[in-house]
Amino acid sequence: MRAVFGLVLIVGVALAGFAVFMVKDFLGQQAKMAAAQAKQVETVPTKTIYVAKRQLKYGEELTQADVRQVAWPAAALPEGVYTEKEQLFPAGDARPRYVLRLMEPSEAIMEVKITKPGEDAGLTSRLEKGMRAFAIKVDVSSGVSGFLRPGDRVDVYWTGRVEGFDRNSNGDVTKLIETGIKLVAVDQTSGGTISEAVVARTITVAVNPQQVAALAQAQSTGRLSLSLVGNHDDTVAEAIEVDQRSLLGLAEAPQIQEAREHPEEEICTIRTRRGSDVVETQIACN
Repeated sequence: MRAVFGLVLIVGVALAGFAVFMVKDFLGQQAKMAAAQAKQVETVPTKTIYVAKRQLKYGEELTQADVRQVAWPAAALPEGVYTEKEQLFPAGDARPRYVLRLMEPSEAIMEVKITKPGEDAGLTSRLEKGMRAFAIKVDVSSGVSGFLRPGDRVDVYWTGRVEGFDRNSNGDVTKLIETGIKLVAVDQTSGGTISEAVVARTITVAVNPQQVAALAQAQSTGRLSLSLVGNHDDTVAEAIEVDQRSLLGLAEAPQIQEAREHPEEEICTIRTRRGSDVVETQIACN
């Protein structure tokens, strides 16, 4: 019996050892497969590029705080991306770059989506906070013979007839309504690279909303003329208003002066209908 028991014990130990060996071998194979799979994923070639950190809108200035670096599969690399900081923000060049297309977060920064250093994205990048672009119609005389350039400053004069004034005594009036407003475009050109005089049809100025309303009213009720301001001229023009009589140095007409000194007595009446008749009765004027 002891021999049989010993034989069974030896067989049991052998089977247990074999089971342990099989489990260890299985676990080893699983570890090798996992390592092989991880190694296979790491072998996909990537390249570091710059992407948008947040949503970037058209006309915004692109800064270093708006971009970040990510690893991008080299096989799917878009054309015109930026892989080096010096390419996107050249050292020693403080000129800004602007966004030309809407970009979502983590979207690749590409050459076609931003301007070159120093270029602008159009009128929106030229307008300061709170300012609006307003177009003024001009011709060869009112537009300073075509010598206006984007970036120049002009004074705006209005010429017209004020309703309710005596036309025989006053005529048209010319008044300075805006001073030193900035030009942001001449016709469809917003860059200051015009090398010769160009007779424009419209000029676009940067003004606040209140000035927009004033210029719109002036343009619809009279004629606007522009006066170019010098680059180094920091003086502010005083209030100017000229009519025909002050221009020619004429005295006021005697009958008009007498009428102003001795105004006619105002008479107020009411009309009352009585049958087919209308009776007019004088009353006290309020």
